[in-house]
Amino acid sequence: MFTDSENRANTVQISESSAFVYKPPLSAHGAKRILLKPNWGYPKPHPITVGLPVLHEVIAGIRRVNTAAEILIVEGVCSPVSAAVVAEKLGVGELLALDGVRFLDADTLPCQPYLNTASVPMRYASLYAPVLLSEVDCRISIASLKRTTLKGAVLMSCAIKNLYGLLPRAEYHARSPHSRGQLHRPDVQKIIADVYWTLGILFDGAVVDATEKFVSRDWEPDIGTAVPCGKIVWGSDLLAVDGRACELAEEGMPEYLAHIARMAAT
Repeated sequence: MFTDSENRANTVQISESSAFVYKPPLSAHGAKRILLKPNWGYPKPHPITVGLPVLHEVIAGIRRVNTAAEILIVEGVCSPVSAAVVAEKLGVGELLALDGVRFLDADTLPCQPYLNTASVPMRYASLYAPVLLSEVDCRISIASLKRTTLKGAVLMSCAIKNLYGLLPRAEYHARSPHSRGQLHRPDVQKIIADVYWTLGILFDGAVVDATEKFVSRDWEPDIGTAVPCGKIVWGSDLLAVDGRACELAEEGMPEYLAHIARMAAT
């Protein structure tokens, strides 16, 4: 009999980047509206952000099973540059040329509180995020694979950390109005666990673009080195996808996954 972690691992698909053929979650098949949350927080190409070929294939995979759904690409940036300009620099025009695809700036959307379903939240009992999350039929997180170092500790950014871009900067900024500094205090690993139990549980699938791994020189998520990995990791379970992507990148298990497991056990 499989353990829970083994069952999760069995839901993960891995392919060479050049051979990636996306199979969307079942909820996408009959969906009327599908939300894609790419890691497009900065006006810089992969691996700092998700590569355009991966987004093209995710949309193509959806269209193979659902020709009519409205596909909403939703992102809130972490940059002084506006979301519209960032998306334009990263090639959103190619995606908007496809039928039924729209781009929305998460920071401009109406928000509502979402309950943290963990029995004992790490910090937040609820988090504000777009109402749209509760109105669509399918949600997919599409992340790059990034390694930063904060206060001497490694932080891996994958499908769950990617959801930070849905949280309004007006609500969660600290010293800089361009970032979400409150969500890094006092311990970003624990806040990621709160984000999972609040927003991550709503998501139907995840894709991690590990064509290259980004290794930051320090805490900055857009200055560093690209390391070839050549893989795409995807599946319906965000925890399993993040864990497998980090294993493939030889980064071990992110600390936030341990926090999530402990919250699940209480």
